[in-house]
Amino acid sequence: MDEMDSRLPELKNFILPGGHPLVSLCHICRTVCRRAERMVVALHYHEPVDERVLQYLNRLSDYFFMLARQLAQDAGVAEVVWNPRNKK
Repeated sequence: MDEMDSRLPELKNFILPGGHPLVSLCHICRTVCRRAERMVVALHYHEPVDERVLQYLNRLSDYFFMLARQLAQDAGVAEVVWNPRNKK
């Protein structure tokens, strides 16, 4: 992940899924990992959970995010940047 990160442009905005089907799939995988992480945290309030499970899920979601960015760059597609609406 560090190697991929070193080759990617600095992240200055939130990134949305899109740009290429494979990139979107990586973002979906990341979302599923985050959901699993939240579920394991909720479980941990009732039953002890090995901390390594949470660390693994967190790093796995980070990996899918980096992989999505790397695949977008490799495919030559622009990342979809989130632009918040102007609030008045």
